[in-house]
Amino acid sequence: MNGGKLRRWAWIHKWSSLVCTVFMLLLCITGLPLIFHHEIGHLLGTEIEAAEMPANTPRISMDRVMQIALAQHPAKVGMFASQEPDDDRIWFVTLATTPTSEVDMKQVAVDARTGEVLGQPPLSSGFMYIMFSLHVNLFAGLAGMLFLGFMGILLLVAIISGVVLYGPFMKKLEFGTVRTERSTRLKWLDLHNLLGIVTLAWLLVVGATGVINTWADLLVKYWQFDQMAEMVAPYKGKPPITELGSLQKAVDAAIALEPDMKMGFIAFPGTSFSSPHHYGIFMRGTEALTSRLFKPVLVDATSGEVTDSRTLPWYLTGLLVSQPLHFGDYGGRPMQIMWAILDLISIVVLGSGLYLWIVRRKTNEARMEKLIHAHQLEAE
Repeated sequence: MNGGKLRRWAWIHKWSSLVCTVFMLLLCITGLPLIFHHEIGHLLGTEIEAAEMPANTPRISMDRVMQIALAQHPAKVGMFASQEPDDDRIWFVTLATTPTSEVDMKQVAVDARTGEVLGQPPLSSGFMYIMFSLHVNLFAGLAGMLFLGFMGILLLVAIISGVVLYGPFMKKLEFGTVRTERSTRLKWLDLHNLLGIVTLAWLLVVGATGVINTWADLLVKYWQFDQMAEMVAPYKGKPPITELGSLQKAVDAAIALEPDMKMGFIAFPGTSFSSPHHYGIFMRGTEALTSRLFKPVLVDATSGEVTDSRTLPWYLTGLLVSQPLHFGDYGGRPMQIMWAILDLISIVVLGSGLYLWIVRRKTNEARMEKLIHAHQLEAE
């Protein structure tokens, strides 16, 4: 590669890195506790836990679950009811003033076996909420998500340009060389390059999946406009329902349609994942990865009969697969630890890159000052 091309790649690497580094550092720092969100919840005492009982303990009906949850907030209505992928003992019921309201939402955790209210987790406060909001959208909604997506694209550009530069840079050095006997700046440069190559694949995976995740709201809205609109089209123009039918009957109908799947979450009539006339029952797979993939089943909220069900399109499947890859939360504790170690190494890579730029800038400024001083002496 000739000198001109190398200089162009160096310019691309320098500026793509500089623009995104501060935000990538923020994402790495906030992403670290998110990897261990369950464990941190246990330490902080905010994790909802259910008592140990035999696995075959009968479950109470979903109608009863909703009665118990609504009794905690009688002025509100149901929005969603969900379960963790690996724990069907607890229903987390989200309530609001109206099905479309995003203000003053409440969540009630109900034991699916006993009906006991296990707690009411805060939805918009606490340490993990702050970490999650900073990591996902900088507390700026869709605009914040898209901005972080652009920073993620710059990160990918920085990684690719860094790989292009690594070959010529290491031509006269053995792989992994860190010149400890040279200046501090050179030692950090070698360490920056070495750790950057070591974390290359992980950074590409996490960066790419992170970019995909920032498009989540747009992809879901497109699915609602396209697929969901087709699924509820036969009900267009029908008068609003005055009384909801049995939720348990709707759930039974969805389970009968997909007996090899398990419950994921329920969207109540009027929410963005259903229609004014339907319960949206979202079923999920039973394996580590398929448990993150949903299949919507629309059930008439009055009669309890299934009206439509479709496999999610490829773009939503890609989104749902990218989420566990991004957070490393589908491979158990070993994967969590590996993700955390690579996250910490990435913080060193990003921090060292920023340090190298600052040191070089100061060196250039010092050289410039010397030249100016020498020029002034000559003029005198």
